[in-house]
Amino acid sequence: MAILKEIRRAVSTLDPGEVEAQAHRRVDIGLIAADEAGFAEMEEFLLPSAKTPPRKRAESGVMLHRVGVSEQTAFDFLLAAPDAEAPGHAIIYRAGDKETTLREILVQNEDLGLALARNFYPFRQPVVDRAIYTVSRENALFAVVTALPDVIPSLAELPWSLGEFASDTAFLTINQIRLAFMIAAASSKPVGYSLQKSEIASIVAGAFGWRALARELAGKIPFGCGLIPKGAIAFAGTFVVGMGLERFHRTGSGFSGREGSDVYRLAYERGKSVVEGLLRGLKNRNAA
Repeated sequence: MAILKEIRRAVSTLDPGEVEAQAHRRVDIGLIAADEAGFAEMEEFLLPSAKTPPRKRAESGVMLHRVGVSEQTAFDFLLAAPDAEAPGHAIIYRAGDKETTLREILVQNEDLGLALARNFYPFRQPVVDRAIYTVSRENALFAVVTALPDVIPSLAELPWSLGEFASDTAFLTINQIRLAFMIAAASSKPVGYSLQKSEIASIVAGAFGWRALARELAGKIPFGCGLIPKGAIAFAGTFVVGMGLERFHRTGSGFSGREGSDVYRLAYERGKSVVEGLLRGLKNRNAA
């Protein structure tokens, strides 16, 4: 009951409206091409007819603007065909390497990630994947730091101040709920506590399982191998939650028990590598 009360108190610090506002932000994209075919190809890239319902194409299509050389202002970013005359800050559309095009857009417009994912299908998977990794890493970092009282990481590395949470369980759980909001928003689904009751209930219930695993490794321990599995559990538990939610929003069903175990095993190994990197960084910072 104490843990549930702590989680409930932590939940009060999280506003799903902030995530929803990011996802519903309007994104105006200027398209630059030398001819009609160039414009049409980039529009199909952003709003693929096979993946975008007609209503969504009409809703998001108003954010795409065919512009000339003298009109290349007042847009969130410019996307230009390779053969078009465009300013240096325009992002070049690579028909043969669309993943690179998506990556460059997201790197240069990180704050637009959720809005791009919600409105333009090609961005959905890379934005969700990045959210899952980022939140999993945050949880691994928190699990490691709480076992090292003499090490204080930059607060910029975590979404909230460490002092707001009395235990790993509350922080990890609320961060997973935040991830649930982000994945729903990126998937163009409703966001909020009442609208995601089953997802949030599953996360809270699962928190006790991850806590039971982590308790075996808890305590204020010095740098050493014991920290790696502790952080890896936090990473893997969050990663499984994220991947399960991504699948749920994409297909309508989550992982089976066997599938979840397989994903957890792979995520745990990845988590160990992530934690090793975090420990090296914390050691260097502590030494400085």
